[in-house]
Amino acid sequence: MTKTIIPIGPYHPLQEEPEFFSLTVEGEKVVAIDVRIGYNHRGIEKLSEMKTFDQSTFVIERICGICSTSHPFAYTQAVEDIIPVEVPDRAKYIRTIIAEGERIHSHLLWLGLAGHFLGYNTVYMWAWKLREEILDVMEILSGNRNNYAMFKPGGVRRDIKSEDIPGVLKKIDSIIPTLNMLKKAVADDPVLHARTKGIGILTKEEALSFGALGPTSRASGIARDVRKNAPYAAYDKTGWDMIVTQNGDVFDKVVLRVLEMFESIKIMKDCLLNLPSGEIDARIKDIPPGEGIGVHEAPRGETFHYVRSDGTNRPVRHKVRAPTFMNLPTYKATVVGEAISDATIILAAIDPCYCCTERMAVRDVKGKKIYTGEDLIRLSQEKTEKLREKYKR
Repeated sequence: MTKTIIPIGPYHPLQEEPEFFSLTVEGEKVVAIDVRIGYNHRGIEKLSEMKTFDQSTFVIERICGICSTSHPFAYTQAVEDIIPVEVPDRAKYIRTIIAEGERIHSHLLWLGLAGHFLGYNTVYMWAWKLREEILDVMEILSGNRNNYAMFKPGGVRRDIKSEDIPGVLKKIDSIIPTLNMLKKAVADDPVLHARTKGIGILTKEEALSFGALGPTSRASGIARDVRKNAPYAAYDKTGWDMIVTQNGDVFDKVVLRVLEMFESIKIMKDCLLNLPSGEIDARIKDIPPGEGIGVHEAPRGETFHYVRSDGTNRPVRHKVRAPTFMNLPTYKATVVGEAISDATIILAAIDPCYCCTERMAVRDVKGKKIYTGEDLIRLSQEKTEKLREKYKR
């Protein structure tokens, strides 16, 4: 049978960001896949090295709008690991509340998009309508619906007002009936089952081999969650369960994220009802020379930050590893052998975030020069002109 190459990306309606996937198909069956990253060059890590430790928090927050707490959470813990310093308990609880609110809105955004990719636009509209409610909660708590600007090395920037807590709890409780409706739709709908059950299976062995993280690994039977395995903030002070499923297919990834939202609600309510009194900031003045690491279980999996200090007020090295960087290669295991019609939802099942993955600065082959954004535009224009001249002949 004749083999055909089908490109997805780097610019494609399914993808909010540029990434390139080359599918080799025989008829309707995918027989090979080539994944190419590197289409976003924002130089976030280099920008961080040009800012103070406090200013870098705002830069890191803008790695991704949907993970705008996940990266500052890991980054601030990395800075605090250098000193080290004990973050006040009240700040730990507030960090946990904000992080779990972000998890709910991230999972709802993903659930809506998954429904849209499947042609199930009712799920899309209900999930995104519900997401507005949790974004309203985040606005009450932080003043922002995204990019909350709550984190800083040593604690948080804003306190939670006691008079706001009853209204926040009431709003959180109000989303539970709709979440239950969505859970029932996932559990009972035969069309959704037909499109997702047994599709894009990632076995436990493959998940371990690729080093998969977050819901992508837990849906394959791996009980691994940084919040449980290496507790931080207030995660060891609240009652919640790690959700793990066994089949590794798209359906299990849907189920897992829906159930995780109920656990996040538990954590948020527990923290709000038991918010300790006291300071919200350790008031760090100087960062000594040293190295620190910080991790946070982001909605997509473990986010890892490494920070090195030379004793000045700026990091001399800042390395970020986002969960999509680990989860994206699993696409090679899950899509081969599947129908081309399922390729997009299998990709979407890992909840990829390419702007989290792409942060690098671009150097020449000898590593002597870092190219700016203007340099990249100029080089692109020069290459385009060369190609135009070449094909004129």
